[in-house]
Amino acid sequence: MKQITSVQNSYIKSLVQLQEKAKIRKQTGTFLVEGQREIELAIKGGYDLETILICNELGQLSEHLNIQKSSLQIIEISKDVYQKLAYRDTTEGILAVLKTKSLALSNLKLSKNPLILVGESIEKPGNVGAILRTADAANVDAVILANPKSDVYNPNIVRSSVGCLFTRQIAVGTTEEVIAYLKSHNINIYSATLQDATEYHTQNFTMPTALVVGTEATGLSEKWRSESYKNIIIPMQGVIDSMNVSVAAAILLFEAKRQRGF
Repeated sequence: MKQITSVQNSYIKSLVQLQEKAKIRKQTGTFLVEGQREIELAIKGGYDLETILICNELGQLSEHLNIQKSSLQIIEISKDVYQKLAYRDTTEGILAVLKTKSLALSNLKLSKNPLILVGESIEKPGNVGAILRTADAANVDAVILANPKSDVYNPNIVRSSVGCLFTRQIAVGTTEEVIAYLKSHNINIYSATLQDATEYHTQNFTMPTALVVGTEATGLSEKWRSESYKNIIIPMQGVIDSMNVSVAAAILLFEAKRQRGF
């Protein structure tokens, strides 16, 4: 097994670049994931592994990890190297380099009565990760990111999603492309917005449905408001008129799930 003990190693430096720069992730078609559970979920989600990095001072490669070791590069790294690459101290001393997937809308495989969550221009990677966790909890067909502000494989999204990046179908497109896709598949668009909106719980989400949420600062673009089947609002009884986007998504999704009998 190959060993790397220096943080100055050229390969380790390239992995640091992979963590820090979306351009490098795009060029190489790879990204870095830490944690045994996250790697297991990635494998189950159909992601291809390129390299495993293991720090034996902090953990061991699980025998339950379903990987083809014969075709995989496994590198033993020192604690210093691991800490240079890892964001967390509780990921069992294991990291992996994975190959990215195409996130084209055309790749989505939907059920006969899909429930889809759309997020437009979500700015904070942590919010994207939280949305992915919410979508996993509600077992949605897909998450679509319209006009995304962050690379899906941003390490902060990977980390904050706690592996849910790999458990749901994800697609990316412009707002115009996403609206065209939803309409071509006869999916009702419900846009969460303050303007000209009806209270969300009065609507019927039992048909093919896309629930669309935007940023807390600016909300959804006018295109969503004008093209939606219905604009919806979550009644607010406090002083402020907005809530965290992942919380809003959860409220809407679980109303849809309630109507569908969970």
